[in-house]
Amino acid sequence: MIDRPDPAEAATAEPDEYAGEQHVSRRRLGVLLAVAAGALIVDIATKTLAVAQLSDAEPIRLLDGGLFLTLARNTGAAFSMGSNMTIVFTFVMIVVITVIALVARRVRSLPWAIALGLIMGGASGNLVDRLFRSPAPLKGGVVDFLSVFDPWGQVWPIFNLADVFIVSGGILAVTLTISGREIDGTRPRRDAKARKESS
Repeated sequence: MIDRPDPAEAATAEPDEYAGEQHVSRRRLGVLLAVAAGALIVDIATKTLAVAQLSDAEPIRLLDGGLFLTLARNTGAAFSMGSNMTIVFTFVMIVVITVIALVARRVRSLPWAIALGLIMGGASGNLVDRLFRSPAPLKGGVVDFLSVFDPWGQVWPIFNLADVFIVSGGILAVTLTISGREIDGTRPRRDAKARKESS
């Protein structure tokens, strides 16, 4: 005699699976927002401290010259390029944050939640500077204070922790993309290869 699935069980299987996916999605969204909020708070706190302690002060030498604390205001991009395009950079950051917010509910991968949270938090930190610091809204100079191997950014442009968060999140996102992991937690290429080998 052939065992047939219980109609009641079949009717509840899909809703249960959907509920499980929704639970995972909410947890990953919570991680993404927590990482973004943490990055934003740390960035604002360190910039506030840098402005308070480093204004009109000589660079502070740390790690035997490997790192210097030097206050700088950057209205452009890296190496102060595009200093007359501050508004453009402001809107680019707004677009980045908006896109992440739109895809956030689709994230079911923990590494992707962390990566997007870092990028969102870092972009938000620099956006706060663009919006609220002098000389004017949308044209504010980003507070930078970390310089490696040289006190005046001659080896590498002076940067801040928001930049570190953005770069770290970007590297993690690229790594996840190369490894074939989607934001929903699936790995289509690996699964397709496994199906091909099993057939």
